[in-house]
Amino acid sequence: MSDESVTVEFIARLGSAMLSADYPVTMVRHTLERVAQRQGADCPVLVLPNFIQAGDRQHTTVARGAALRYDQTFPLGELIEQAQSRRLDPAAGLAELDRIHALPRRFSGWVGVIGYGLQSAAYGLILQPTVVSLVAATGFGLVVGLLELLTRRNAALRQLLPVLSAFLVTYVAFSLGRLLHLGHDSLRVLIAPLTLFLPGVAITLAVIESSTSEVVSGSARLMAGLMRLAQLALGILLAVQLLGLTWSELADAPANTLGSWAPWLGVAVYAVGIILHLGPPRGFAPWLTLVLFTAYAAQLVTNAWFGGYVSGFGGGLILILCALTLSRLSMTPVAQVMLAPGFWLLVPSSIGMIGVAELASGQGGAAITVMLVSMMSIALGFTTGYAVWNAFTRRGGQDADSAAEL
Repeated sequence: MSDESVTVEFIARLGSAMLSADYPVTMVRHTLERVAQRQGADCPVLVLPNFIQAGDRQHTTVARGAALRYDQTFPLGELIEQAQSRRLDPAAGLAELDRIHALPRRFSGWVGVIGYGLQSAAYGLILQPTVVSLVAATGFGLVVGLLELLTRRNAALRQLLPVLSAFLVTYVAFSLGRLLHLGHDSLRVLIAPLTLFLPGVAITLAVIESSTSEVVSGSARLMAGLMRLAQLALGILLAVQLLGLTWSELADAPANTLGSWAPWLGVAVYAVGIILHLGPPRGFAPWLTLVLFTAYAAQLVTNAWFGGYVSGFGGGLILILCALTLSRLSMTPVAQVMLAPGFWLLVPSSIGMIGVAELASGQGGAAITVMLVSMMSIALGFTTGYAVWNAFTRRGGQDADSAAEL
């Protein structure tokens, strides 16, 4: 293979990996153009949410592969920085991509199940700090985590997992709620174990890409996000209809019987769950904890001042500014990997602050609207924060394009 062909293949595969790690299309294109410039290659690129074409028709075309795990995005971020900042040998870059895709998980599957159970317990502490809600969120989280583990190698079943999980959690939660007279606790535990399937990333990227004139990519991601919401809604609706739930059983009554400290403990528990479930590199825990507490505090303050619908905006704004600032330090990873956990925390919290009743009261249109508004609010916070960052870095005479990896 000629040197030019190796360069084009590296550019195409790097772009494919970035898409698999949920980088925005605009950033993927910008990165690949910079890499091609560093390599002295004339290599126009075509980037879509699930497709990369580098060079002309005689050059390599790479379709997007399986999504990269969170732990794999750390070495990918380092590779992207190396490819942009200095002349990286394309053959070495291809070898590094092969190594990244072959990386084993840091922990076993059972540890990951426990980690997801802790994540669900954390959401229980944040959304409904009661003993019943905490126990239920933990138990359902372990069940959903186990289902995710068992279907990991079966693509067909994984496509059905959102519907099956939503149906199972809703049916069992309300059945136990009726049997044990749990009332509002049976409703509030629905969100916690199902956060794995919330399409926050897809909808956020859709907003970001649409705001940068990437209409095709934005529309495709938005439709993918809406399909995931439809799957969740279908599972919940089937369970609600099968049980014949009444309006009084779907009423939402938030409660906190543990104390004001419980949601803050939930953020700490969430950090532990992320480490066990997704297995980021050693040494990332302090930065993860800092980002999570900063984002959650910003969301709470915004909610107190402006209400639940705007809480995601404040959380997203502070989150991205925090991640971009930390990414400038030599010992921290790129901003992209620090943004993700904070974002995963913000989406369910934002929905919970607005009110779970609107999600499960039988008003399907209201449920979709609540989810979309909360996710779009966070996305707008991201774009606003990035614009503010660029304005200040340019004013300071720095290169804003290389200041952060989003």
